[in-house]
Amino acid sequence: MPQTIAVLDFGSQYTQVIARRIRECQVFSKIYHYSTPPEKLRDDGVIGIILSGGPNSVFAPRAPMPDCGIFKLGVPVLGICYGLHLMGHLLGGRVVKGRNREYGHGRLHVSRRGPLFAGLPRRLRVWNSHGDKLTRVPPGFRPIGETENSPYAVLEDRARHFYAIQFHPEVFHTEHGTDIIRNFLVGICRARQDWTTRDFIRQATREIRSAVGDSRVILGLSGGVDSSVAAALLHKAVGRQLTCVFVDNGLLRKGERAAVESLYRRHFRIDLRVVDASVLFLRRLRGVDDPERKRKIIGNTFIEVFERSLKKVGHADFLAQGTLYPDVIESVAIGDNPAALIKSHHNVGGLPARMRLKLIEPLRELFKDEVREVGSALGLPKEVVWRQPFPGPGLGVRVVGPIVPAHLEVLRSADAILQEEMVKSGWYYKVWQSFCVFLPVKSVGVVGDERNYAHVIAIRVVESIDAMTADWTRLPYDLLQKISGRITNEVRGVSRVVFDVSSKPPATIEWE
Repeated sequence: MPQTIAVLDFGSQYTQVIARRIRECQVFSKIYHYSTPPEKLRDDGVIGIILSGGPNSVFAPRAPMPDCGIFKLGVPVLGICYGLHLMGHLLGGRVVKGRNREYGHGRLHVSRRGPLFAGLPRRLRVWNSHGDKLTRVPPGFRPIGETENSPYAVLEDRARHFYAIQFHPEVFHTEHGTDIIRNFLVGICRARQDWTTRDFIRQATREIRSAVGDSRVILGLSGGVDSSVAAALLHKAVGRQLTCVFVDNGLLRKGERAAVESLYRRHFRIDLRVVDASVLFLRRLRGVDDPERKRKIIGNTFIEVFERSLKKVGHADFLAQGTLYPDVIESVAIGDNPAALIKSHHNVGGLPARMRLKLIEPLRELFKDEVREVGSALGLPKEVVWRQPFPGPGLGVRVVGPIVPAHLEVLRSADAILQEEMVKSGWYYKVWQSFCVFLPVKSVGVVGDERNYAHVIAIRVVESIDAMTADWTRLPYDLLQKISGRITNEVRGVSRVVFDVSSKPPATIEWE
């Protein structure tokens, strides 16, 4: 069993990102509820503890507080943001409500590197997201770093191996963030870097076999990375007990249904069923413009279609889904944590009791880059493993406003051009995601010598590691010009193309 680093979750949207960064360092991480008893952590062989950030103030009436016994376990502790405030509040320092919320990019100056900043520059660009402020350092600690608004942005107590930082090293925007975490893991906790993708596959295979037994499993196969890797993992574990169902919901990209059928009949020796439910989905979505209602309708209809499919497939006890950590984080509070809801996901939140199916989500604890690693280790082809993410609700959340069949066709044609040019230019595999969005506005244009009042298409291209944070991609101007020119010239009904230059946060990757 690998050594374990415990991440105590205080409700941060970045808690799972912390866990992912730890795994990037090939150290096993496990997320625990903030109130987990110290005895449980000791029994699990925890060699270090990270206190996550969170949306609360330590002064809030129901502020989440850990068992103070964690500071007596004799293992190193790192507090991040809210974790710093907790350590200051509980260990004898003084925390006050800040007058100005410090959010976004900041500049960190490290006065003493110490083991946490070993080998790193003294000045770093970091990402802040906090309101409270430490004004008195707890006994035993000393400040070794400051930002514009926080003189105590980094604290250390080398005798007890306690460290606290005001910023978020786990997010993409912090320079050398993973290096800071690695220094804590390897330099301070003395962790062995012995956690690999193959470890996960072995463990997941055993757990699937134990849970499923001799039962049958149905998997909703979309053809995307998540469901494909889930299918491969389940097939490795239970073989012919798996049946995959592909649902055409009328919200697919151009030629997607034919491509999925061709690909999986060639690469997978599994029972694949195709269900055309496009008429049903589009009828129920008619006139609906609220994105949350769209997601709920698509999710509920998806479940209904599976119910009907059961009658043709035969009896099954499990429904498998390719749910990932980011889906769960943004949809529900994990482990009863106080995380805020960002948006719902069609494959998160459980199943209606009437289905009498148990839910199995073998990738629920993984991020997208980990899923790709698992897919490669399982021998899946590059075009599957490195396919860009596609949302479960499909083009339903890329047509902003009511879903109209004619608008879907415009979007499909525009998106097909974008994907073709991204592949031809070599940019497709360099970015996290590239897609078109149909906007609910019209704009004046000129076709020949005539006025043309037509639709607007937005292009979204982002770079990311785990989808929790993302930055817009600086595509070459000549490539953007070619894509825009082809869309306005070849897609009837489009007069203008715009390019989205928003990062996440504050925006999300998808528009809806």
